[in-house]
Amino acid sequence: MTKKKKVPWFWTWVIGSVVFRLILLYFPKNLNLSSRPEVSTPLTSIRRLAEGYWLKQSSVSPYAGSMYHGSPLLLTLLGPLTVKRIEGQPDHLLCGLVFVIADVVSAMLICAAGEKLQVAYSSSLQLLGLRDLSENSERLPSGDFAALVYLWNPFTIVACVGLSTSAIENLMVVLSLYGACSRLAPLAAFGWVMATHLSLYPAILIIPVILLLGYGPDAPPRKLFCQKNRLEVGNSSSSDSYSEEKAKNQLKVANVFSWRPVVSFLLWTLLWSSYILVLCSIYVQQYGGLQELFKRTYGFILTIQDLSPNIGVLWYFFAEVFDFFRNFFLIVFHGNILLMLAPLALRLNHRPCFLAFVYIAISSMLKSYPSVGDSALYLGLLGLFAYELKDMQFSFFLLSGYVGVSLLSPVMHNLWIWRGTGNANFYFATAITYACFQVRYLYSF
Repeated sequence: MTKKKKVPWFWTWVIGSVVFRLILLYFPKNLNLSSRPEVSTPLTSIRRLAEGYWLKQSSVSPYAGSMYHGSPLLLTLLGPLTVKRIEGQPDHLLCGLVFVIADVVSAMLICAAGEKLQVAYSSSLQLLGLRDLSENSERLPSGDFAALVYLWNPFTIVACVGLSTSAIENLMVVLSLYGACSRLAPLAAFGWVMATHLSLYPAILIIPVILLLGYGPDAPPRKLFCQKNRLEVGNSSSSDSYSEEKAKNQLKVANVFSWRPVVSFLLWTLLWSSYILVLCSIYVQQYGGLQELFKRTYGFILTIQDLSPNIGVLWYFFAEVFDFFRNFFLIVFHGNILLMLAPLALRLNHRPCFLAFVYIAISSMLKSYPSVGDSALYLGLLGLFAYELKDMQFSFFLLSGYVGVSLLSPVMHNLWIWRGTGNANFYFATAITYACFQVRYLYSF
C-alpha cells in the first residue's frame, strides 16, 4: 500500500487546534482550570510542581511535607519554566506552550500509528484473499481521524489549558505504542520506561508492547482462516482435512512471533531504566536517596494518602472506610487491575493495539488519582479503531452521559465547596456516574 499524503483539511484542523489552545492560554489565570479537581490531581498539578521547585531552590527537599509527588526529572525540566516570566504575558505561559507541543506531537504519533495499523489491516485482508475489500479499506484514514479526535477532544483541551502534566504522560505512552507498532525497540522502551516512571500505571502496557513487537500491529485470529477456507472448498470430509491443513499453514505465516525485537526491547528497557535511576539518585541524593523517592512517588500512588476530591471513586471510599480494613481494600482495588490483564491478553493477543487501548481505559478508571487527561488519551485512541465504531452500542447515550457529567461535575463541586448548600455526596454522585459510563463504554465493544 502506497503512503498517502495528508490532505489540506487535516493540517488546517491541526493548526486550528494549536491556535485555539494558545488563545485560551492567553486568558488571565487560564480560565482558573488549573485549580479544578477534574483537571489537576496531586500528581499532575502545575501548582504543586511549582511549589516543589520553589522548595528545591530554597535548599529544602521538594518531597518535604505533602506537596509534590511527581518525578524529579519532570521537576528539573518544567520547574524553571514556572518561575520564568514573559513580560506582559500570563504566568506559566511557557509551560502551556510545552503542553501544546506535547499534545501536537502525541497526535502526530497517533496518526503515524494509525497508518501502521492500516497497512497491517490491508495485509491481513490480502492474506485472507479479500483483495477488493483491502483496496476499499484504504479510503478511511483512521490515523488522521484519531489524531483530530485527540486534538479536539474537550478533555484534551481542558487538560492542556489547565496546565496538567498528563499531556507529558500521554506523550510517553503514545511514544511507546508508536515505537512498538514500528518495531523500534529503543523508542518503545524509552516511552514505556518514562511513562511508567511518571505515573506507574503504564507498567501494565508491557504486555501489549511485547505483543506488538513480536506479532506486529495486527494479526488475524485462527477462526477467520478456518471460516474462509471452509467456504472455499466445501464441506466434504476430504475437503475438511485440506481446509484445516491450509488454515494451519496460513496461520503459521500470519502468527509468527519474532523474539528478536522483544529481546532488544527488554535490553533497552534495562538500559533506560538504569539511566533513569542513576539520574534520579543524583537528584535526590541529599534528600533521602531513591528509597525516599519511591516512598513519596510510587508509595503515594499505591497507598492513596491524599483524599482530595477528584473524578475517581477511591477518594470517597477510603475517606469512609475504617482504618482496620484500609490495607485490605488497597490490595483489592489495585489487584482488580492486575486480575484483568491475563484474560484480556489471552482474548486479544492477535490485536495488541486494541489490547493496549483497553488497558489504558481500565487504568484510567481505576487509578488512584484520575483526571480528564487520562480519559482524553483512550478517547483519542478510539479513533484508531474506526471499524469497531460501527458495532458500538448506545453511542448517543454514552456521548450524552459524558457531556452531562462534564457539565454537572463543576456545578456539584461549587455547591459543596463554595456555596455550602450541598455535601460530598453531590460531587461523588457525578464521579460514580462517570465511572459507570466508562464501564458501559468498554462493554459497548
